[in-house]
Amino acid sequence: MTTRRDLLIIAGGAALLSGCRDEPRRAVSVPDVVVAGTREGLVVLGGPHRRGLGREAVTSADGAAAGALGRDDAGRPALVRLDLATGQLGRPLPLAAGWLPRVITADGANCALTRTAAAARPVARARTTIMVLSGTGQREYDLSGVVEPDAFTQDATGLFVLEWLPSTAPDHYRVRRLDLATGSLEPLLTRDKSPVPAGAEEEMRGDGRQEVLSPDRQVLYTLYTHQPGHLHTRDLLAGRSGGVHAFVHVLHLAQGWAYCLDLPDPFGQGPAEGHALAVSADGQRLAIAHAMAGVVLYADTASLAIDATAAVPAVADSASLAFAPDGRLLLGAGRTVTVLKPGGSVPAGWTVPAPVRGLGVSSDASRVYVGGADEVLWLDAGTGGVRGRAPVAGLTELRHVR
Repeated sequence: MTTRRDLLIIAGGAALLSGCRDEPRRAVSVPDVVVAGTREGLVVLGGPHRRGLGREAVTSADGAAAGALGRDDAGRPALVRLDLATGQLGRPLPLAAGWLPRVITADGANCALTRTAAAARPVARARTTIMVLSGTGQREYDLSGVVEPDAFTQDATGLFVLEWLPSTAPDHYRVRRLDLATGSLEPLLTRDKSPVPAGAEEEMRGDGRQEVLSPDRQVLYTLYTHQPGHLHTRDLLAGRSGGVHAFVHVLHLAQGWAYCLDLPDPFGQGPAEGHALAVSADGQRLAIAHAMAGVVLYADTASLAIDATAAVPAVADSASLAFAPDGRLLLGAGRTVTVLKPGGSVPAGWTVPAPVRGLGVSSDASRVYVGGADEVLWLDAGTGGVRGRAPVAGLTELRHVR
Protein backbone atom coordinates (compact mmCIF):
# COMPACT_ATOMS: atom_id res chain seq x y z
CA MET A 1 0.00 0.00 0.00
CA THR A 2 1.30 3.49 -0.84
CA THR A 3 1.32 5.75 2.23
CA ARG A 4 1.38 9.52 2.43
CA ARG A 5 5.07 9.30 3.26
CA ASP A 6 5.64 7.31 0.08
CA LEU A 7 3.96 10.11 -1.84
CA LEU A 8 6.15 12.71 -0.19
CA ILE A 9 9.38 11.08 -1.32
CA ILE A 10 7.98 10.27 -4.76
CA ALA A 11 7.18 13.98 -5.14
CA GLY A 12 10.92 14.67 -5.18
CA GLY A 13 11.20 12.67 -8.38
CA ALA A 14 7.94 13.71 -9.98
CA ALA A 15 9.66 15.39 -12.92
CA LEU A 16 11.55 12.21 -13.68
CA LEU A 17 8.50 9.99 -13.57
CA SER A 18 6.38 12.41 -15.58
CA GLY A 19 9.02 12.22 -18.30
CA CYS A 20 8.20 8.52 -18.69
CA ARG A 21 4.41 8.77 -19.07
CA ASP A 22 4.06 5.50 -20.91
CA GLU A 23 6.08 3.44 -18.44
CA PRO A 24 3.32 2.84 -15.84
CA ARG A 25 1.14 1.44 -18.63
CA ARG A 26 4.00 -0.83 -19.68
CA ALA A 27 4.72 -2.04 -16.15
CA VAL A 28 7.85 -4.21 -16.12
CA SER A 29 8.72 -6.39 -13.15
CA VAL A 30 12.44 -5.93 -12.47
CA PRO A 31 13.65 -8.98 -10.52
CA ASP A 32 16.12 -7.07 -8.31
CA VAL A 33 16.46 -3.56 -6.91
CA VAL A 34 18.38 -1.42 -9.39
CA VAL A 35 19.50 2.19 -8.96
CA ALA A 36 20.14 4.16 -12.14
CA GLY A 37 21.30 7.69 -12.79
CA THR A 38 19.36 9.74 -15.33
CA ARG A 39 19.46 13.29 -16.63
CA GLU A 40 16.71 14.09 -14.09
CA GLY A 41 18.34 12.37 -11.11
CA LEU A 42 18.32 8.95 -9.49
CA VAL A 43 15.57 6.38 -10.09
CA VAL A 44 14.98 3.11 -8.24
CA LEU A 45 13.64 0.14 -10.20
CA GLY A 46 12.36 -3.10 -8.70
CA GLY A 47 11.37 -3.59 -5.08
CA PRO A 48 7.98 -2.58 -3.67
CA HIS A 49 7.73 0.70 -5.60
CA ARG A 50 9.49 2.40 -8.48
CA ARG A 51 10.69 5.78 -7.26
CA GLY A 52 12.30 8.85 -8.72
CA LEU A 53 14.54 10.35 -6.02
CA GLY A 54 15.45 13.63 -7.73
CA ARG A 55 18.70 15.31 -8.73
CA GLU A 56 19.93 15.98 -5.19
CA ALA A 57 19.54 12.42 -3.88
CA VAL A 58 22.57 10.37 -2.84
CA THR A 59 23.19 6.69 -2.22
CA SER A 60 25.67 5.02 0.08
CA ALA A 61 28.82 3.74 -1.61
CA ASP A 62 27.44 0.19 -1.67
CA GLY A 63 23.94 1.16 -2.76
CA ALA A 64 22.29 -0.03 0.45
CA ALA A 65 20.67 3.27 1.43
CA ALA A 66 19.59 6.53 -0.17
CA GLY A 67 18.88 10.01 1.12
CA ALA A 68 16.59 12.39 -0.75
CA LEU A 69 15.03 15.78 -0.16
CA GLY A 70 11.35 15.58 0.68
CA ARG A 71 8.78 16.60 3.29
CA ASP A 72 7.77 15.20 6.63
CA ASP A 73 4.18 14.43 7.59
CA ALA A 74 3.65 18.09 8.51
CA GLY A 75 4.85 19.25 5.10
CA ARG A 76 8.15 20.66 6.35
CA PRO A 77 11.46 20.21 4.45
CA ALA A 78 13.17 17.00 5.51
CA LEU A 79 15.76 14.43 4.58
CA VAL A 80 13.95 11.21 3.69
CA ARG A 81 15.96 8.01 4.02
CA LEU A 82 15.29 4.84 2.06
CA ASP A 83 16.49 1.26 2.51
CA LEU A 84 16.98 0.36 -1.14
CA ALA A 85 16.74 -3.41 -0.71
CA THR A 86 13.42 -3.41 1.17
CA GLY A 87 11.93 -0.09 0.08
CA GLN A 88 11.38 0.84 3.73
CA LEU A 89 11.40 4.56 4.50
CA GLY A 90 13.05 5.86 7.65
CA ARG A 91 11.67 8.63 9.82
CA PRO A 92 12.07 11.94 7.94
CA LEU A 93 14.70 14.21 9.54
CA PRO A 94 13.65 17.89 9.47
CA LEU A 95 16.13 20.41 8.07
CA ALA A 96 16.18 24.01 6.92
CA ALA A 97 15.80 24.82 3.24
CA GLY A 98 18.95 24.96 1.12
CA TRP A 99 20.78 21.89 2.44
CA LEU A 100 21.83 19.20 -0.07
CA PRO A 101 22.62 15.58 0.90
CA ARG A 102 26.16 14.59 -0.06
CA VAL A 103 27.21 11.44 1.85
CA ILE A 104 25.09 8.81 3.62
CA THR A 105 26.06 5.72 5.61
CA ALA A 106 25.06 2.24 4.46
CA ASP A 107 22.50 1.93 7.26
CA GLY A 108 21.02 5.35 6.43
CA ALA A 109 21.54 6.51 10.02
CA ASN A 110 23.94 9.37 9.23
CA CYS A 111 24.05 11.88 6.40
CA ALA A 112 26.39 14.79 5.66
CA LEU A 113 24.90 17.79 3.87
CA THR A 114 26.27 21.03 2.44
CA ARG A 115 24.77 24.14 0.87
CA THR A 116 26.75 23.62 -2.32
CA ALA A 117 26.23 20.86 -4.88
CA ALA A 118 28.90 18.31 -5.72
CA ALA A 119 31.25 19.46 -8.49
CA ALA A 120 34.37 18.20 -10.17
CA ARG A 121 36.04 21.47 -9.15
CA PRO A 122 34.40 23.33 -6.24
CA VAL A 123 34.19 27.10 -6.33
CA ALA A 124 36.50 29.27 -4.25
CA ARG A 125 35.21 30.22 -0.80
CA ALA A 126 36.64 31.32 2.52
CA ARG A 127 34.58 28.96 4.68
CA THR A 128 32.46 25.81 4.37
CA THR A 129 29.57 24.66 6.54
CA ILE A 130 28.81 20.94 6.75
CA MET A 131 25.77 19.59 8.57
CA VAL A 132 25.65 16.04 9.91
CA LEU A 133 22.20 14.57 10.49
CA SER A 134 21.54 11.46 12.53
CA GLY A 135 18.66 9.89 14.37
CA THR A 136 19.76 11.71 17.52
CA GLY A 137 19.91 15.21 16.07
CA GLN A 138 21.96 17.47 13.85
CA ARG A 139 25.14 19.51 14.13
CA GLU A 140 26.76 22.11 11.90
CA TYR A 141 30.54 22.40 11.43
CA ASP A 142 31.97 25.74 10.31
CA LEU A 143 35.29 25.01 8.61
CA SER A 144 37.94 27.24 7.10
CA GLY A 145 38.46 26.98 3.34
CA VAL A 146 36.94 24.67 0.74
CA VAL A 147 35.98 21.35 2.33
CA GLU A 148 33.89 18.63 0.65
CA PRO A 149 32.47 15.54 2.44
CA ASP A 150 33.72 12.19 1.12
CA ALA A 151 32.85 9.26 3.44
CA PHE A 152 31.98 8.52 7.06
CA THR A 153 34.28 6.51 9.25
CA GLN A 154 32.92 3.04 9.87
CA ASP A 155 31.81 3.93 13.39
CA ALA A 156 30.37 7.28 12.18
CA THR A 157 32.41 9.23 14.75
CA GLY A 158 34.30 10.97 11.95
CA LEU A 159 33.84 12.20 8.40
CA PHE A 160 36.56 11.93 5.78
CA VAL A 161 36.65 15.12 3.72
CA LEU A 162 38.52 16.58 0.77
CA GLU A 163 40.21 19.84 1.71
CA TRP A 164 40.76 21.76 -1.52
CA LEU A 165 43.79 24.05 -1.88
CA PRO A 166 44.26 26.93 -2.24
CA SER A 167 40.85 28.12 -1.08
CA THR A 168 41.07 31.14 -3.42
CA ALA A 169 41.52 28.97 -6.55
CA PRO A 170 41.01 25.27 -5.71
CA ASP A 171 42.95 22.92 -7.98
CA HIS A 172 44.23 20.13 -5.71
CA TYR A 173 43.16 18.55 -2.45
CA ARG A 174 44.12 16.36 0.48
CA VAL A 175 42.03 13.86 2.42
CA ARG A 176 41.51 14.66 6.09
CA ARG A 177 39.32 13.40 8.93
CA LEU A 178 36.75 15.64 10.57
CA ASP A 179 36.30 14.59 14.21
CA LEU A 180 32.55 14.89 14.73
CA ALA A 181 32.93 15.24 18.50
CA THR A 182 35.49 18.07 18.52
CA GLY A 183 34.97 19.59 15.06
CA SER A 184 38.71 19.50 14.32
CA LEU A 185 40.29 18.48 11.03
CA GLU A 186 43.03 15.85 11.38
CA PRO A 187 45.54 14.25 8.99
CA LEU A 188 45.14 10.56 8.12
CA LEU A 189 47.44 7.78 9.29
CA THR A 190 49.99 5.98 7.12
CA ARG A 191 49.44 2.33 6.25
CA ASP A 192 51.42 1.26 9.34
CA LYS A 193 48.93 3.36 11.38
CA SER A 194 51.43 6.04 12.36
CA PRO A 195 50.54 9.77 12.12
CA VAL A 196 51.52 11.58 8.94
CA PRO A 197 54.14 14.24 9.84
CA ALA A 198 53.43 17.88 9.07
CA GLY A 199 54.20 18.68 5.44
CA ALA A 200 53.89 15.08 4.29
CA GLU A 201 50.14 14.87 3.65
CA GLU A 202 49.34 13.80 0.10
CA GLU A 203 47.96 16.49 -2.16
CA MET A 204 46.11 15.11 -5.15
CA ARG A 205 45.27 16.56 -8.52
CA GLY A 206 43.03 15.09 -11.16
CA ASP A 207 39.81 13.16 -11.50
CA GLY A 208 38.25 10.81 -8.98
CA ARG A 209 36.80 8.51 -11.63
CA GLN A 210 35.00 5.90 -9.50
CA GLU A 211 34.75 4.59 -5.94
CA VAL A 212 33.75 1.16 -4.65
CA LEU A 213 33.27 -0.09 -1.10
CA SER A 214 34.65 -3.40 0.15
CA PRO A 215 31.99 -6.01 1.03
CA ASP A 216 32.75 -5.63 4.76
CA ARG A 217 32.31 -1.84 4.40
CA GLN A 218 35.72 -1.17 5.94
CA VAL A 219 37.70 0.02 2.90
CA LEU A 220 36.83 2.57 0.24
CA TYR A 221 38.72 2.26 -3.06
CA THR A 222 38.79 5.28 -5.37
CA LEU A 223 40.25 5.26 -8.87
CA TYR A 224 42.07 8.48 -9.78
CA THR A 225 43.36 9.40 -13.22
CA HIS A 226 45.41 12.29 -14.61
CA GLN A 227 47.55 13.24 -11.63
CA PRO A 228 50.24 15.64 -12.92
CA GLY A 229 52.68 16.55 -10.19
CA HIS A 230 51.14 14.22 -7.59
CA LEU A 231 53.43 13.01 -4.78
CA HIS A 232 52.54 10.18 -2.42
CA THR A 233 53.12 10.52 1.33
CA ARG A 234 55.78 7.80 1.05
CA ASP A 235 57.62 9.88 -1.58
CA LEU A 236 57.38 13.04 0.49
CA LEU A 237 58.74 11.25 3.58
CA ALA A 238 61.62 9.80 1.55
CA GLY A 239 62.38 13.09 -0.20
CA ARG A 240 61.76 11.56 -3.62
CA SER A 241 60.40 13.37 -6.63
CA GLY A 242 57.83 11.58 -8.73
CA GLY A 243 54.43 11.75 -10.30
CA VAL A 244 51.93 9.20 -11.55
CA HIS A 245 49.11 9.24 -14.08
CA ALA A 246 46.69 6.94 -12.23
CA PHE A 247 46.33 5.10 -8.94
CA VAL A 248 43.79 3.57 -6.59
CA HIS A 249 43.41 5.51 -3.35
CA VAL A 250 42.78 3.03 -0.54
CA LEU A 251 41.03 4.54 2.50
CA HIS A 252 40.47 2.34 5.55
CA LEU A 253 37.24 3.63 7.08
CA ALA A 254 37.73 1.78 10.37
CA GLN A 255 41.45 2.35 11.01
CA GLY A 256 41.85 5.78 9.43
CA TRP A 257 44.83 5.11 7.17
CA ALA A 258 45.28 5.71 3.45
CA TYR A 259 47.54 4.23 0.78
CA CYS A 260 47.93 4.72 -2.96
CA LEU A 261 48.25 1.73 -5.27
CA ASP A 262 50.10 3.04 -8.33
CA LEU A 263 48.95 1.92 -11.77
CA PRO A 264 51.45 1.54 -14.62
CA ASP A 265 51.24 3.11 -18.05
CA PRO A 266 49.00 3.33 -20.01
CA PHE A 267 46.61 3.79 -17.07
CA GLY A 268 45.80 7.46 -16.76
CA GLN A 269 46.29 8.04 -20.47
CA GLY A 270 43.16 8.97 -22.40
CA PRO A 271 39.72 9.92 -21.04
CA ALA A 272 38.93 9.06 -17.43
CA GLU A 273 35.67 7.40 -18.58
CA GLY A 274 37.67 4.65 -20.26
CA HIS A 275 38.82 3.40 -16.83
CA ALA A 276 36.83 1.35 -14.32
CA LEU A 277 37.27 -0.33 -10.93
CA ALA A 278 35.63 -3.28 -9.13
CA VAL A 279 36.16 -5.32 -5.96
CA SER A 280 35.37 -9.04 -5.69
CA ALA A 281 32.48 -10.39 -3.64
CA ASP A 282 34.90 -11.86 -1.07
CA GLY A 283 36.83 -8.59 -0.85
CA GLN A 284 40.16 -10.21 -1.72
CA ARG A 285 40.65 -8.95 -5.29
CA LEU A 286 40.61 -5.61 -7.06
CA ALA A 287 40.28 -5.25 -10.81
CA ILE A 288 41.12 -2.10 -12.75
CA ALA A 289 40.35 -1.80 -16.46
CA HIS A 290 41.56 0.51 -19.20
CA ALA A 291 39.12 -0.31 -21.99
CA MET A 292 40.76 1.89 -24.62
CA ALA A 293 44.13 0.20 -24.05
CA GLY A 294 42.65 -3.30 -23.78
CA VAL A 295 44.20 -4.04 -20.38
CA VAL A 296 42.82 -5.32 -17.07
CA LEU A 297 44.94 -5.37 -13.91
CA TYR A 298 44.30 -7.51 -10.83
CA ALA A 299 45.54 -6.66 -7.34
CA ASP A 300 45.50 -8.44 -4.00
CA THR A 301 43.70 -6.32 -1.39
CA ALA A 302 45.85 -7.63 1.49
CA SER A 303 49.23 -6.82 -0.05
CA LEU A 304 47.90 -3.94 -2.20
CA ALA A 305 50.11 -5.09 -5.05
CA ILE A 306 49.29 -5.81 -8.69
CA ASP A 307 49.80 -9.52 -9.34
CA ALA A 308 48.12 -10.29 -12.68
CA THR A 309 47.32 -8.71 -16.05
CA ALA A 310 44.83 -9.70 -18.72
CA ALA A 311 44.50 -8.55 -22.31
CA VAL A 312 41.00 -7.78 -23.58
CA PRO A 313 39.68 -6.32 -26.85
CA ALA A 314 40.41 -2.59 -26.92
CA VAL A 315 37.29 -0.41 -27.19
CA ALA A 316 37.30 3.38 -27.42
CA ASP A 317 34.33 3.97 -25.12
CA SER A 318 33.37 4.26 -21.47
CA ALA A 319 34.23 1.29 -19.27
CA SER A 320 32.19 -0.54 -16.62
CA LEU A 321 33.38 -3.40 -14.37
CA ALA A 322 31.61 -5.87 -12.08
CA PHE A 323 32.67 -9.05 -10.32
CA ALA A 324 30.26 -11.98 -10.26
CA PRO A 325 30.09 -13.96 -6.98
CA ASP A 326 31.79 -16.93 -8.70
CA GLY A 327 34.89 -14.82 -9.41
CA ARG A 328 34.24 -14.01 -13.06
CA LEU A 329 34.93 -10.42 -14.07
CA LEU A 330 32.59 -8.59 -16.44
CA LEU A 331 33.91 -5.68 -18.50
CA GLY A 332 31.46 -3.52 -20.41
CA ALA A 333 32.74 -1.24 -23.16
CA GLY A 334 30.97 -0.19 -26.32
CA ARG A 335 28.30 -2.76 -27.19
CA THR A 336 30.24 -5.69 -25.73
CA VAL A 337 30.34 -7.32 -22.30
CA THR A 338 33.57 -9.30 -22.03
CA VAL A 339 33.59 -12.13 -19.49
CA LEU A 340 36.92 -13.03 -17.85
CA LYS A 341 37.36 -16.20 -15.82
CA PRO A 342 39.47 -16.12 -12.62
CA GLY A 343 43.05 -16.04 -13.84
CA GLY A 344 42.31 -13.68 -16.72
CA SER A 345 41.24 -15.96 -19.59
CA VAL A 346 38.50 -14.55 -21.82
CA PRO A 347 35.85 -17.23 -22.52
CA ALA A 348 33.02 -15.10 -23.86
CA GLY A 349 31.92 -11.79 -25.28
CA TRP A 350 28.25 -10.81 -25.24
CA THR A 351 26.81 -8.24 -27.62
CA VAL A 352 24.19 -5.83 -26.26
CA PRO A 353 21.93 -3.39 -28.16
CA ALA A 354 23.68 -0.15 -27.13
CA PRO A 355 26.90 1.06 -25.51
CA VAL A 356 27.18 -0.18 -21.92
CA ARG A 357 26.53 2.42 -19.25
CA GLY A 358 27.10 0.48 -16.05
CA LEU A 359 27.06 -3.18 -14.97
CA GLY A 360 25.75 -5.08 -11.96
CA VAL A 361 25.18 -8.68 -10.90
CA SER A 362 22.20 -10.02 -8.92
CA SER A 363 22.90 -11.42 -5.46
CA ASP A 364 22.06 -14.94 -6.63
CA ALA A 365 24.51 -14.53 -9.56
CA SER A 366 21.90 -15.53 -12.14
CA ARG A 367 21.41 -12.11 -13.80
CA VAL A 368 23.75 -9.47 -15.19
CA TYR A 369 22.25 -5.98 -15.40
CA VAL A 370 23.39 -3.58 -18.12
CA GLY A 371 22.66 0.11 -18.48
CA GLY A 372 21.78 0.91 -22.09
CA ALA A 373 20.07 3.53 -24.24
CA ASP A 374 17.04 4.72 -22.20
CA GLU A 375 16.70 1.29 -20.62
CA VAL A 376 18.10 -1.29 -18.24
CA LEU A 377 18.60 -4.84 -19.53
CA TRP A 378 19.13 -8.00 -17.56
CA LEU A 379 20.99 -10.90 -19.13
CA ASP A 380 21.33 -14.56 -18.30
CA ALA A 381 24.62 -14.76 -16.38
CA GLY A 382 25.53 -18.02 -18.08
CA THR A 383 24.74 -17.29 -21.72
CA GLY A 384 24.44 -13.51 -21.97
CA GLY A 385 20.97 -13.82 -23.48
CA VAL A 386 18.55 -10.95 -22.80
CA ARG A 387 15.99 -11.99 -20.18
CA GLY A 388 14.22 -8.67 -19.68
CA ARG A 389 14.38 -4.92 -20.11
CA ALA A 390 12.85 -1.90 -18.41
CA PRO A 391 12.60 1.60 -19.96
CA VAL A 392 14.43 4.39 -18.13
CA ALA A 393 14.20 7.74 -19.92
CA GLY A 394 17.46 9.66 -20.06
CA LEU A 395 19.56 6.93 -18.43
CA THR A 396 23.17 7.96 -17.92
CA GLU A 397 24.51 5.11 -15.78
CA LEU A 398 23.46 1.99 -13.93
CA ARG A 399 24.70 2.60 -10.37
CA HIS A 400 23.80 -0.32 -8.09
CA VAL A 401 22.11 -3.72 -8.06
CA ARG A 402 20.80 -5.07 -4.75
